[in-house]
Amino acid sequence: MKTIDLKKVKFHAKVYLIFAMMLGVMAMLILSGFEENRKGKELAQNEPQGLPVEVSNPVFEKITEWDEYTGRFEASNRVEVRARVSGYIENVSFKDGQSVNKGDVLFTIDRRPFKIALNQARASYGQALARLTIAQDNYARVQSLRESGAVSAEEYDSRKQALAGAKAALQLAQASVDNAELNLEFTKVKAPISGRVSRDMVNQGNLIDGGSSNSTLLTTIVATSPIHFYFRGSESDYLKYSRLAQNGERGSSRSTANPVFLKLQDEDDYVHEAVMDFVDNEIDRSTGTIEGRATLENKDGLIEPGMFGKARLLGSAEHEAILIPDEIVGTNQSVRFVYVVGENNTVTAKNIELGPLHTNGLRIVRNGLSSEDLLITNNIQKIRPGALVSPQQKSLMETKDALAVASAE
Repeated sequence: MKTIDLKKVKFHAKVYLIFAMMLGVMAMLILSGFEENRKGKELAQNEPQGLPVEVSNPVFEKITEWDEYTGRFEASNRVEVRARVSGYIENVSFKDGQSVNKGDVLFTIDRRPFKIALNQARASYGQALARLTIAQDNYARVQSLRESGAVSAEEYDSRKQALAGAKAALQLAQASVDNAELNLEFTKVKAPISGRVSRDMVNQGNLIDGGSSNSTLLTTIVATSPIHFYFRGSESDYLKYSRLAQNGERGSSRSTANPVFLKLQDEDDYVHEAVMDFVDNEIDRSTGTIEGRATLENKDGLIEPGMFGKARLLGSAEHEAILIPDEIVGTNQSVRFVYVVGENNTVTAKNIELGPLHTNGLRIVRNGLSSEDLLITNNIQKIRPGALVSPQQKSLMETKDALAVASAE
């Protein structure tokens, strides 16, 4: 029979107890970890999620600003066609609305009375020439007799004066012939300029008055290539351009053919290129504006006098500017603002001062933004200052194209 060693039993019991305690502690740690992980997941699920939004930095680049004006096109030359002589309209030689060249015959007046007048003038000229020949012969006779003293001084002077009178009469007769020839030429009413003619306001067979300011209006002709565009700018605009010219930042339109871009009523872009060629010499006291003019070639004849148009005129020297799409700008009465991402991804509203629309379709921002701001470009109707968002960075030009498509739809 074996003897039990009590010391060994006690030792092994202690080892088993320590091992069991260690297993218990490990189990408690594992259970505690599982519990904390579960609570963390529950807390994460209960935390508010930020609204997904697209953000972009504003465009920051060197630009040249353009000012916009409205105005109307006018013919570079316009003529009211009137006859220089009176008479009956014998023929109309054009179709209403056609293009004509300078010198083309438009109307013909009955020429017969003017031919008779020319023949009379020529006959009078012949009589005056005959009288001059007689006066010259008579003077030649007394001139030879005077040297011998066979003629008196009175007779000599009389024949000398008769010769001078005959010469003057011949000149008068020649003037009458020239006038009659001119009147006969005026029976053909010709186009004084090249351009497009209006309708015939007096038909064939009608009697017209000519040769005065109250002469009968026959038709009109307008020259449309080149064509003029007239517009008016304010006194402050005039001062701005004058200051730019004085500082050497932009040439004066009085001496420099500054570029002007035009668009018509049915066009979206300023596709017609013109140049400035006139600025009026005074400010209109009643309106406080000054008139300017741009000239456009209009070789295709698309533009007609009287049409409405818009113009863009160079309005600044090159400078750095911040630009944003119009679609992301909000309005609070007279205040303009945009939403940007602030600290901790919260929404912040920034008040801004806007400038004109630039040629790339973006709006110039004068004050209120920096090039580092993150603009919120979508879901603008769903957010408010202080709201939590989940920003996703995008290029502003891509965003602008997407906004333009969305607004068109």
